[in-house]
Amino acid sequence: MKRRVVITGMGTVNAIANNVHSTWEGVKAGKNGIDHVTLFDISRQKPYLAGEVKDLHPEESIPPKEIRRMDRATLLAMVAAEECYRDSRLADADFDHDRFGVFVGSGIGGIWTIQEETRKAYERGVDSISPFFIPNAIVNLIGGNIAIRYQAKGAVIPVVTACSSATNSLGEAFRYIRDGYLELIMAGGAEAAVSEMAIGGFSRMRAITPSLDRERASIPFDKERSGFVVAEGAGILMLEEREHALKRKATIYAEILGYHSNCDAFHITQPDENAEGITKCMNNALVDADLAAEKIEYINPHGTSTFYNDRMESLAIRKVFGAHADKISIGATKSMHGHALGAVGGIETIITVMALEHGIIPPTINYRIPDPECDLDYTPNRAKARPIRYALKNSLGFGGHNATLILKKWEE
Repeated sequence: MKRRVVITGMGTVNAIANNVHSTWEGVKAGKNGIDHVTLFDISRQKPYLAGEVKDLHPEESIPPKEIRRMDRATLLAMVAAEECYRDSRLADADFDHDRFGVFVGSGIGGIWTIQEETRKAYERGVDSISPFFIPNAIVNLIGGNIAIRYQAKGAVIPVVTACSSATNSLGEAFRYIRDGYLELIMAGGAEAAVSEMAIGGFSRMRAITPSLDRERASIPFDKERSGFVVAEGAGILMLEEREHALKRKATIYAEILGYHSNCDAFHITQPDENAEGITKCMNNALVDADLAAEKIEYINPHGTSTFYNDRMESLAIRKVFGAHADKISIGATKSMHGHALGAVGGIETIITVMALEHGIIPPTINYRIPDPECDLDYTPNRAKARPIRYALKNSLGFGGHNATLILKKWEE
């Protein structure tokens, strides 16, 4: 018999705020976390906007010596993981650490480390490279550091599927617990891609918006959308087997009912032109959840503010839900926190859980001009109250990766 999986802790840092409570307050208020790049000297590149993490104080939870030895992506993950672990109230709990895992993914990993150590190698020779270059560059050490800190001795698996990494991480963790392999998994994603190399690379692909107006930069589903805004952050959630959580009297926020992942197998960056991949992904996630499509009331979409993604995702929602699509509230929160690549699915799943818990639909801010090919209810500009029980979260990634989660409001 399949076991039930619930969410018992959450932690985040992102362009809106540096914890779950403040992030949710910002989402409800329609706070725009996007602004001009400050993390590096942009003078040698075209100017761009970004979703930077601001006013971060990692020394409040991480020893200074460790901070100096961490890539920024790992640092963001560790801060979010600390909030998640505290929120889960596991520090004083009696549980089997061999049945505790970490599934934290990243789209790029330690790009700050790669960039800076490459610069040093060319300027001063390879003997100047830091001994921490490799541990800080490779994606698996983001989750590895979390596992070491909290003594998670079960499976520690990094999922790398570009911008769907965190959602895939959550989905695979869901399956691991549902099928009996583990009892607890800290899952999600982290990314620190507001860097010269990342922004330069996305710029050369013409994937990011050239707009320097922060009110018209990340505008998902708006007819004038022109690309995404690169962001950074982390979103980590504690997934736990239901009976295990109830036995230790944990706070339960929501339940994960279903998950599916597939690939368009169409193009290295664009979604397939008929939206078949994401359509099948959503349909199969609903089947996995044993839930009728008409039960879904809120969708947190991928909604990147790119021309093809938003059009294809809207088409897929129409295909899956038919006439019911007009009754679904959609809130594209990348309009507020930007696109944090491999971390964004974790951040957005936390926002989705909060929407379920509080009965408030997050807005798509700065939405002005409707696109006839994106004709759904995107909750323009203002959050709205709506009691909801079932929600769907989509993430898509370069390479044709699709991931969908089905979540349910916790009811004892």
